[in-house]
Amino acid sequence: MKQRKMPERMCVACRERKQKREMIRVVRNMDGTLSVDDTGKAPGRGAYICPTLDCLERAKKTNAIGRAIECSVTEEAYEGLKRAILRREITR
Repeated sequence: MKQRKMPERMCVACRERKQKREMIRVVRNMDGTLSVDDTGKAPGRGAYICPTLDCLERAKKTNAIGRAIECSVTEEAYEGLKRAILRREITR
């Protein structure tokens, strides 16, 4: 049987390619707010980041998420991403 190809995405911070389900997706909603997309199917412009604090710090320093989703990222959005990363580390 032919093995199915898994979709890959690139991290906006470290530019490394990983499987889509291993990454965290950040979405700019229609009203301009940012949210973490746990389902991977939320509408809006999205960007992927590795679930590590190193990549989050690099993305914050270089404004990589803001450039990818074409809007400014608030400190509260970065805190929400940090919580999502820590939550994912706990569940592993």
